[in-house]
Amino acid sequence: VQLQASGGGLVQAGGSLRLSCRASGFALNSYGAGWFRQAPGKEREFVAGISGSGGSTSYADSVKGRFGASRDNAKNTVTLQMNSLKPEDTATYYCAARPSAVVPQSANLYVYWGQGTQVTVSS
Repeated sequence: VQLQASGGGLVQAGGSLRLSCRASGFALNSYGAGWFRQAPGKEREFVAGISGSGGSTSYADSVKGRFGASRDNAKNTVTLQMNSLKPEDTATYYCAARPSAVVPQSANLYVYWGQGTQVTVSS
């Protein structure tokens, strides 16, 4: 069972990045998926969540209107499109999954975690 995150990188403020998270060893369509981030010296925080069907999404206030979560269950993948990036979005981003349609904001409620991918936004 594994989640593999990719797509991070260095981008200028105002730019865009697209993160992907591919699951192996289990069917992601039965799992709610979340994206979290952690900046140096800060706690891990919820960024976005998407239900197993993809019909429901939720976002942290800090990224609403700029980030969009989606999923392709045929490819066992969830994605996070990040637009209008700001320097304060700089962090390591993690994908996570839990066997429920509900995608809470608490990291403790997620079972599987990806390894993290670094996003750096320069000013």
